[in-house]
Amino acid sequence: MIFTRLARKNGAASTLALALALATGGAVGLAAIEAPAFAQKKPKYSKAFIAAYSPLETALGAETVDPAAVKAAVPAVVGAIENASDRHAAGGAIVNAGQKLNDMGLILQGLELMLESGQVAPEQLGMVNLQTGQIAFNQKQYGKARTYLQAALDAGYTENNPEGIIAESYFAEERDAEGLAYLSGVIDARKSAGQPVDETWLQRGLAVAYRASMTEDAQKFAGWYVADYPSETSWRDAIAILLNTGGYEKPETLDLLRLGRRVGTLNDDRIYLEYVEAADYRRLPAEVVSVIDEGVEKGMLAADDPYVTDTRSEAAGRVAADRADMDTLLADARADGAGVRTVMAAGDALLSLERPAEAEEFYRKAAGMAGAEAPMALTRLGIAQFDQGKFAEAEATFNEVEGPRDAIANLWAIYAAQQTSGTAM
Repeated sequence: MIFTRLARKNGAASTLALALALATGGAVGLAAIEAPAFAQKKPKYSKAFIAAYSPLETALGAETVDPAAVKAAVPAVVGAIENASDRHAAGGAIVNAGQKLNDMGLILQGLELMLESGQVAPEQLGMVNLQTGQIAFNQKQYGKARTYLQAALDAGYTENNPEGIIAESYFAEERDAEGLAYLSGVIDARKSAGQPVDETWLQRGLAVAYRASMTEDAQKFAGWYVADYPSETSWRDAIAILLNTGGYEKPETLDLLRLGRRVGTLNDDRIYLEYVEAADYRRLPAEVVSVIDEGVEKGMLAADDPYVTDTRSEAAGRVAADRADMDTLLADARADGAGVRTVMAAGDALLSLERPAEAEEFYRKAAGMAGAEAPMALTRLGIAQFDQGKFAEAEATFNEVEGPRDAIANLWAIYAAQQTSGTAM
């Protein structure tokens, strides 16, 4: 995955003509020495420079331009520079030479000279720095590219994605941590200012973090991605990233796949079978039956697969017994001195049986008990609230979750918030 609007081989060249025309006043010839575009004041050229410039002017003006003659004349022009006016005109001439020869190296050299001269018009500084940075990037001069791109931003120029190219320059040097830190800072600043974040930044950051096994960054970008651009693709990617990077045990995997099921992104047999394994027909048989039936109905699971049929049969045989024993379990869980395992078991059984209002009671009780695994109790309390349509309460509960489950709860909180705001997919 790459930034689609930057850093392509011909990306700089595609917008270069306008920038160069503005930066140089068009083709640079003798007239440019007499009145260079954007000079801050009337130019004063040194005699040595005018003398050195003539061979380059002649070479560029030939009916058939000789590349060797043009390139041979450039060093003398640069060597004859004595002042800012010389430097600005030399830069313009070299840019013109680079355009005629389709030599991006010469164009870069010329633009740098123009910027160094201090005679580029203030209103053009941002754009010229941006183009210089783009060309430097395409020339694989990444440090130089960052310098000019940052100068473009400092000049207030934000078109054509300079921040994205800066981040990409770090990635090109395999400095992923620095690139992600830079990109994260830009995104944070945009969010703090209430400004939209480019979707390609989020996609690129997520891809780089995942590729580099930078779990914390991958999870952060996954959350940003679904929060700003909720879609089947972004949610599927975010949930898959957490599954593949979180190192979760079955209880965490179960609550993450529960989210995937509610969002509607479970889309293959492997993920359905992982859900079945995490739920475990011995503990949550009703949920296992429901998940298998959904997978078969969607064509994700084969109804005649021996594992599927055997597991469903075992689970279905336990559902009736669980329902029959439910009153006893609930009484035990409500009793004084009930252990946290009993209380959690009651909540889990009720949630699995799609009785979230009752499950909420027991998860809330368990979350405050000594010896409780509070992050799990709070996660499931939030799910029970979510399933009742109590989205604001669920979001608040998910935001209380800390520790290894934090990333899972964060995705749940984002989805709850989107339900409240009406932006959920």
